[in-house]
Amino acid sequence: MALFSGISLKTQELYAIVFAARYLDIFTNFVSLYNTVMKLIFLGSSFSIVWYIRHHRIVRRSYNKDEDTFRHLFLMLPCLLLALVINEKFTFKEIMWTFSIFLEAVAILPQLVLLQRTRNIDNLTGQYVFLLGAYRALYILNWIYRYFTEQHYVHWITWIAGLIQTLLYADFFYYYFQSWKNNAKLELPA
Repeated sequence: MALFSGISLKTQELYAIVFAARYLDIFTNFVSLYNTVMKLIFLGSSFSIVWYIRHHRIVRRSYNKDEDTFRHLFLMLPCLLLALVINEKFTFKEIMWTFSIFLEAVAILPQLVLLQRTRNIDNLTGQYVFLLGAYRALYILNWIYRYFTEQHYVHWITWIAGLIQTLLYADFFYYYFQSWKNNAKLELPA
């Protein structure tokens, strides 16, 4: 089986754009060494994945370009327009940060469409998508905890985008848990 046959390059490109837009402050706003290193890891790994899928001679052959046809660029414009209208402060960095939050909420769509289109979901790809969704669901638990334990912890933009992102995974989660419960191969309906 090919390594990247079930992975959407379109989703990986969107995540690279998410992190590039979110971490524009990397060299202008020092928070901590840990924070800077983590931002560099997110950026480096995201762009490396895109490069490998596009250009690495072996990996490129395992990527299924004919099935990964979601027009992901059409997700970017509405997210940018929404960020221009709904933001906490009308500055370039804040608009780009908000854009990254909105784009991250929908970045999984090309991957979910690819999985539904191919219906052939190997174990590693299924676990990858499940863990991406679980990551966001755990963030929601963190937000709930912080809302009740920290004063003035209200971040509507992040909360609503995170909830939308988690809801996009709901169908996948259902079929993932059904396959796990029944000890069967993960398949999504056409």
